[in-house]
Amino acid sequence: METEALLKRAKLGFADLDISDKYIQAALNGLEIWLTENIFDDYVPQIEYLIENEKWDFLLDSFYQVIPFGTGGRRGLVGIGPNRINTWTIQASAQGHSQYLIKEYGEEAKQRGVVLTFDVRKYTQKGVYDDTLPNPVMNLDGKQLAIAAAEVYAANAIKVYMFDSARTTPELSYAIRHLNAISGDMFSASHNLPTDNGKKVYDLYGGQLIPPHDQILVNEVTENVKQIKMINFDEAKKKGLIKFVGEEVDNAFQNAVLPVSLSDQRNLKIVYSPLHGTGLTSVYPILTKMGFDVSLDPNTSNLSGAFENVTFNIPNPEVIESFDYTLPFGDKENADIIINTDPDADRIGVMVKQNGSWKFLSGNEIGILLTNYAISKFNQSGRLSPNSVVIKTDVTTSLIELIARENNVNCIGNLLVGFKYISEEMNKLEKDGKIEDFILGAEESHGFITGNYCRDKDAACAAVWVAEYAAELKKKNKTLLEGLDEIYAQYGYCHNYLTEIRLLGAKGMEQILHIMKHLRENRIESFGEFVVNQKIDRWEGDPKPHLSATDTSARNVLIYHFDNLSDTTSMRVTVRPSGTEPKIKMYFEVFGKPCNLDSLDDQKKKISDIRTGLEKAFMRYCYKLLNVDFPDRGFLLFWQLPLDDKLKYLKIEEQIANLKNVSDANVRKAGLDKLLAFLGANPVEKVNKAFQEKYKAGILEYLGLS
Repeated sequence: METEALLKRAKLGFADLDISDKYIQAALNGLEIWLTENIFDDYVPQIEYLIENEKWDFLLDSFYQVIPFGTGGRRGLVGIGPNRINTWTIQASAQGHSQYLIKEYGEEAKQRGVVLTFDVRKYTQKGVYDDTLPNPVMNLDGKQLAIAAAEVYAANAIKVYMFDSARTTPELSYAIRHLNAISGDMFSASHNLPTDNGKKVYDLYGGQLIPPHDQILVNEVTENVKQIKMINFDEAKKKGLIKFVGEEVDNAFQNAVLPVSLSDQRNLKIVYSPLHGTGLTSVYPILTKMGFDVSLDPNTSNLSGAFENVTFNIPNPEVIESFDYTLPFGDKENADIIINTDPDADRIGVMVKQNGSWKFLSGNEIGILLTNYAISKFNQSGRLSPNSVVIKTDVTTSLIELIARENNVNCIGNLLVGFKYISEEMNKLEKDGKIEDFILGAEESHGFITGNYCRDKDAACAAVWVAEYAAELKKKNKTLLEGLDEIYAQYGYCHNYLTEIRLLGAKGMEQILHIMKHLRENRIESFGEFVVNQKIDRWEGDPKPHLSATDTSARNVLIYHFDNLSDTTSMRVTVRPSGTEPKIKMYFEVFGKPCNLDSLDDQKKKISDIRTGLEKAFMRYCYKLLNVDFPDRGFLLFWQLPLDDKLKYLKIEEQIANLKNVSDANVRKAGLDKLLAFLGANPVEKVNKAFQEKYKAGILEYLGLS
């Protein structure tokens, strides 16, 4: 079809969408560029397919913007268009980054160079585009993205250090420092679905860019890239512009982690799952070198971007279901703990065996344990000083700050979300010659760092401390859970809970903006029975004016504090849009009072019940802003499901139940599969609790399919 006809058809299709004209016009502008400029010729047949098949929502979302730079860099769906990860968006980023580095550092940037690393991701999703046509993004993996970027950096005369196989994000951070590079890129989408990929950008210290430097980079990429320079990869290698690194850096990195050890206790049986990712190059060899008894989970120890043996295909240690495939092996090995890590091995997950069953530790609970362990060990060895410091983000549990304060340790505890802010505080300590005073950096999303070898979270150093603490407690016939309970009894049970409203596409962005605008601009006296006594808007306060648009985005945070109830010492809810995914996140914290160990279970239940009530009151208020009447059982649906999928399930729930009247079991099963196909991997598990609440049996049991 002629370009003009294609655009006219798209314009008519977009007009039927419930979306602002500005997004429609932006999408049409993006489509015109990709349909007319020669560099996009390979993509045109698939764009024509999408238009001819009237995939209007998908097309608009693919073309209405250039994929943004958030708290962790640029991350999202692999696909065709400027709002997708593909070779063009990566090379345009690399060109802008090259220009930024040369403007900032001149010849030094070219000589010191950049380090490129990637994890296991590979795009293989079928049924989105026309599978019978050539598709430039099919089978696109991290190595291809790294090579594409390397061709751009080298064409700009910037030296490239590159690994030839998958490595971890923390090793990239270490390698930048070790090789004295000026910057680095990690090609990864961290713990996202297999459909995603991305690029995280690092500075010369090995940390991610903070405002206003990230904004300067964004501006360079989005406003000043007029032409993407490229040189053939093999030619660049011959010219010495691209150099492969590997074993020497691996060994140096692992040896840099080993000194974080605080104990010689090693009597512990560990099962480790890399969730098909790069932890095989860091966590596993490091724990093994330290003398721990570690067994690799055979189900999840192959490198694979499909994450085929992870429930929901979500390789995220924050999600308890990420352990599902590993638990039977943990039982078989009679393990004391199971550790897992996300694909780029910067986040850690932990489950603990107690009284014959496995218990999940949240990121906040891991942080509480590591803080308590480290301060105790630093104190025993005489390493504590008046300047000793723990660093955490504001949404990370307040119990870490209380433990620090009660032990005369400083805590920098009000940082914005993003590990880069913890890294920046580490840089300040290093610059002032006080890095030896640093104990631990922690964020609630299962990210931790200690030592001074890198500037991003690292599951390896966290795994060392978790294993050592567990071994020390085992010597006393205790588990990490019992150690955690002792902390709760001493300081009070602090119940932290994260949930979200996931709102996809341009319409979702409008909805997120609407919620934040309403909450920001209206004085709300209470949410249900919970009375607000203070609202903190992180847009206010210094620095004024904001450092950049990225600073404004990072500070788009509202914190509500509530009047205490008889069993609480503090209650708060923090609300913020995600910087990397299409969702608005809500962090709930209810802090109880110190108590005796024998009454702790009662205290936990009281505090947990209060949190549940606060969550429902607050979330229902937000749902009403979207004209959604959300039922109680809706809160039992898998928390990471998009809101539209939750609402769709609630609409078809009765149809699912009616399948019981179908006599043929095979037909019942086929009908169930068809109804739940929109939920993707492991659909029954995502909705089963909600169904059970209404029908008093799980879906498979109710339908006689179990």
